Amino acid sequence: MSGANPSVATAAAMPGIFDALPGIETPVGSISGGLARMWEGAASEGKPSPAGDSAKAIQVNFVLLLGFRTDAADAVRQFEIAVGFSRRHPSRVVVLCPLPDESGATSMLAKVYGECTVGKTPDDMRCCEFVMLSYPRGVRAHLENQVSICLSTDLPLYFWAHGFADAAKLADYHYLMSTAKRIIIDSASAPPGVAGYPWPRPGSVRDLAFARLLPMRQSIGQFLSRYTPAALSGGLVSIKLAHGAGVAAEARVLLDWVARRMGDCGAKGEAVSLEPSAALPPQAFDLTFSFDDKRHFRWSADVAAAHATFDADFGGGRTTMQVAASFLPPEGALSEAMFF
Repeated sequence: MSGANPSVATAAAMPGIFDALPGIETPVGSISGGLARMWEGAASEGKPSPAGDSAKAIQVNFVLLLGFRTDAADAVRQFEIAVGFSRRHPSRVVVLCPLPDESGATSMLAKVYGECTVGKTPDDMRCCEFVMLSYPRGVRAHLENQVSICLSTDLPLYFWAHGFADAAKLADYHYLMSTAKRIIIDSASAPPGVAGYPWPRPGSVRDLAFARLLPMRQSIGQFLSRYTPAALSGGLVSIKLAHGAGVAAEARVLLDWVARRMGDCGAKGEAVSLEPSAALPPQAFDLTFSFDDKRHFRWSADVAAAHATFDADFGGGRTTMQVAASFLPPEGALSEAMFF
């Protein structure tokens, strides 16, 4: 083996994302039959399976794109998030596994997966179904048709783009994005070009980095809501958010949200700054408001330590408070991004 090309050997040893995902391979032209056989097999093995159509009452259609920056381990993580989401919201999920041109593949492959969750009673059963599609660029012309066959036609579509290497390549999925009720990305892992991408329906785009901040946005909002808009915005000089190295995307969208909310309170033209800080822990934030008098506001949080501190005086005396700090779990952030 001394003459083997190391890169080729490594590539051969690492499974592709399609191979890494669970499920039963089925002919592309017979996906419905594959799903039926899958459930029949689960029932014969004594596993939970739908006893009737009510158990397969799909609430959500969504397409998960696993782009070229997704490796096998990451694909499994995102698949598990989708499964966790589907346990709350029974779903028909199509997972797209594109192949690079150098793969040499010429045809589309399909795999099916499903599971049922039993609730408080045996009659309370919810089931989800997944279809994984592996395809080279050469068969892209047939992809939308195949996806539409897999989905429930009377439900809205949600499109989640994960691990894409080049925002410009999202144009290949223009049809799906133009028909989706929500387009979901994660700016924490998206390539830089995503900020300027011409989305077909910009108002439908949701960022998981913003969604997972929900508990902290609620905490900040609840604390500030005890003060009048005039007390919050009068004499405001600057808003500054310092952040650790691991939460740059979250800090960016959090600062934008804070600035907009303060604008709603009457703030106008104040200096707003985002500052990376090597002195802060990786998942820490430090938000401060500066005023032209003795008033002050500071919120400091460390997600890894799960705590935050408020320290403020808006003219009525100093208030300090210790609160919890956390991100939404991944499946909760996905729900938040999809539905709100």
